Amino acid sequence: MFTIYNNGSVGFRSTADNLYNLKNIDESSESRFKPDEGLINDFSNKKKDDALNAYKKMANLDISEPVYHVKDIMSKEVITIDVAASLEEAYALLKEEGIGQIPITSYGKKIVGLLTQKFILNLLMEDLENYENILNKKIEDLFLPDMITTDPISDIRRVAKVMVDFKLEAIPVVDEEDILLGIISKTDLIKAISQLPKLQLWS
Repeated sequence: MFTIYNNGSVGFRSTADNLYNLKNIDESSESRFKPDEGLINDFSNKKKDDALNAYKKMANLDISEPVYHVKDIMSKEVITIDVAASLEEAYALLKEEGIGQIPITSYGKKIVGLLTQKFILNLLMEDLENYENILNKKIEDLFLPDMITTDPISDIRRVAKVMVDFKLEAIPVVDEEDILLGIISKTDLIKAISQLPKLQLWS
């Protein structure tokens, strides 16, 4: 399940297939990940096993292999910034922590958006003469770009495909109440490939 937020408001929440119908994908970035996503809800053990096996068959995976979810590999310790902070504070935090993006949250760790160094630099480049005024702006006063999030039980393969196709470095992980639970990055995926036994990321 994926969600698109626009300045803290939910504009879309559905499966990855519907995400692809909604957003325009650059055909040149088509990846090799081609599993079909199925929703895995709270079934009995037998029905859950049947659903997993059906998913694996659709994705051309060995049904004897486990399906790994976002919650299995995501980073739970996430550096965030409050929506009331200034753009200068956000940039300083990004630079200090050596990261390219940072989730923006409001009270109670509710997700608002995702701020990147690239976004800040683009704002500055558009109006270099007023860079001090731009840096002093509060994040809550900015028009933030759309942000894609996922939930903790999404299949790693589907998340990896979305990250490749939408050219994302990381995806915040949220619950049904829009509360930030963690973040999954390309680094997390690489670690999973090298550490998790029998992880089938490639179909």
